[in-house]
Amino acid sequence: MKGAKRAYMRPMQRTIPLTRDLVLIGGGHSHALVLRMWGMNPLPGVRLTVINPLPTAAYSGMLPGFVAGHYTREQLDIDLVRLARFAGARVIIGVAEGIDAEKHEVRIAGQAPISYDVASIDVGITSEMPALKGFPEHGIPAKPLAEFAAKWEVYRTTAKEPKVAVIGAGIAGAELAMAMAHALKDRSAKVTLIDKAAALPGMADKARTKVLAAMAEAGVDLIENAPIASVGAVGVRLEDGRLIEAAFINGAAGALPYDWIATTGLELVDGYVAVGPTLQSTDPTIFATGDCAHMTHAPRPKAGVYAVRQAPILFHNLRVALSEKGQMRPYRPQRDYLKLVSLGRRSALADKFGVAVRGPHLWLWKDRIDRKFMAMLDRLPKMPALPLAKEIAAGAREALGDKPMCGGCGAKVGRGALRSALASLPATTRKDVTPLPGDDAALLTTGGVQQVMTTDHLRSLTNDHALMTRIAAVHALGDIWAMGAKPQAATVNVILPRMSTALQERTMREIMGAANEVISGAGAAIVGGHSSMGDELTVGFTLTGLCDRKPTTLGGAKAGDALILTKPVGSGVLMAAEMAGVAPGGDVVVAYAQMLQPQGLASEILGKAHAMTDLTGFGLAGHLSGICEASGLAAEIDLDAVPLMQGALALSEKAMRSTLYPDNVAGAGVVTGRTGPLADLMFDPQTAGGLLAAVQADEADELVRKLWLAGYPAARIGRLIDGPPAITLI
Repeated sequence: MKGAKRAYMRPMQRTIPLTRDLVLIGGGHSHALVLRMWGMNPLPGVRLTVINPLPTAAYSGMLPGFVAGHYTREQLDIDLVRLARFAGARVIIGVAEGIDAEKHEVRIAGQAPISYDVASIDVGITSEMPALKGFPEHGIPAKPLAEFAAKWEVYRTTAKEPKVAVIGAGIAGAELAMAMAHALKDRSAKVTLIDKAAALPGMADKARTKVLAAMAEAGVDLIENAPIASVGAVGVRLEDGRLIEAAFINGAAGALPYDWIATTGLELVDGYVAVGPTLQSTDPTIFATGDCAHMTHAPRPKAGVYAVRQAPILFHNLRVALSEKGQMRPYRPQRDYLKLVSLGRRSALADKFGVAVRGPHLWLWKDRIDRKFMAMLDRLPKMPALPLAKEIAAGAREALGDKPMCGGCGAKVGRGALRSALASLPATTRKDVTPLPGDDAALLTTGGVQQVMTTDHLRSLTNDHALMTRIAAVHALGDIWAMGAKPQAATVNVILPRMSTALQERTMREIMGAANEVISGAGAAIVGGHSSMGDELTVGFTLTGLCDRKPTTLGGAKAGDALILTKPVGSGVLMAAEMAGVAPGGDVVVAYAQMLQPQGLASEILGKAHAMTDLTGFGLAGHLSGICEASGLAAEIDLDAVPLMQGALALSEKAMRSTLYPDNVAGAGVVTGRTGPLADLMFDPQTAGGLLAAVQADEADELVRKLWLAGYPAARIGRLIDGPPAITLI
């Protein structure tokens, strides 16, 4: 009996309900490191969110090297989307514009507010210099870094007679001026560094002398003690009347806090959030770190080294605030820090405690430090999966597979299994219901009015439940649009992961707001729904649509018809790669935007299509096979004409596949012709994919033109021909 008792008392893995919201505002160095630490040691019960204007954050330490041409644009960027996936966080691409401390909400430009229990601010600073006449129109601030880096890359590669002016002769301005001179040295560039006061303020005499010498060697013209009157299209006008000609005018002076911080009600010092030793502001639920914070207990100049060293303290103290257990730790900044100054070419100056040394070996040292920091945020450790039980049923290990199940349409049941199950159902005897085999919908006739009805539900493919809801809504509407119908009504079906009542209310408010945005935007109304709790987020919609003519189905295609696709393919492989933490964040965000594009206007443009379907879980080949079978035709696809999502082919070339891919290959019927990574994407399951239409061949080019004018990246990808149902990839 003792042995039997032990056998039935194995420990069970319990899912901890979500009870607290932690929101990281900004993707600065501290927050990037917190995301990494959180992924390695999360606090169960906390839902983590990071808000940033872009999917990446530029690393300031490598900016001069990038400007000089020593690093690529990709090497400069911290991928926040990958870090967020590693941390189990949702990432919201948006610009924070305020905090409502009373409601505990972060306001985001153009989006619904995000609730928090604990928040942290790490948004850096800006150098927009709005007070300088003409600068907002003609100047380019050095911060935010990402915007500056993108504009510099264009100028560096296109300028034929480059003339550059850098405003602000602090260390940052000097580094940028020397880097620009080095990058443009083969084109006889003119680079001028301007300051209204003496250059390199606060730098020790020995270090200052060496940097000034390095600037002279690089060919940088230094103009000190020269106030600026205005900035214009042809250059910088000084107050003494001189004109410094420049086509690229960079502002590296006048670092300022963001305006919205002043509206938070927090105590500020010169516009920066005042924080104490624990990095908490005057509101104990709001922390701040990096350049946007002012340490009242130990004021220091703005420098990335402090943000990096604050990260472990911030991580610990956030956990204490969220768990309400333990003691917070104080952050004690070092008295001085090693300053490594880039000198344009592969040389650097080291300055600490008044000792200054320069040379190529110091650049190698700085390069090694910077690359190590970026590698830490790029080469994320693989966290161990929960072990399987020692004894499991036969076939369970094979059914589980070698990777987690994909979300979105990648989690759907295979075409073969679904068709087999549907075929076993008895035929309907109702005269007012007409099933449309293969069309994922039915035609209802009520009082002479034709109505289509469909339903679709998706397992979450992103931790952002509002984004997931929008994608699921566009996805579900696809069946209505594919039939040429007008969306009429919808019910919403939601399964939430286990969470507290407070988080349920927050989450449902965000979900229903997102659902209403898409459904009402399509001309329909939400009339109800159902919600329940489960292990993970699932969002679905049941929809009706009205047809003022005979609905477009799979069965009306004709031999000779051209095939038009309204969206690129590749969402399955991109989402699989994102789940695995290997998809570039920028590509993922572009894919989300393409999934969110409604197809209502495309449906109207393609209103005379002979046959039409929306691309979803079975992939391009599977859905085209449905048209071929229903219409009794064969098809040819010109692989090189098929539009692809950014980054999809590169991932396919690395053998990245959705978990539904094998079922799609098996269920697509007869497919012959070209093989390889591009062909494999024809079996990639799509979430909220485009419309695939069979249209009269002599009208196809004009329809594609109209679709492009309407904002759809459409393409003519093949044709239908006489023959038994089959697809040839050419």
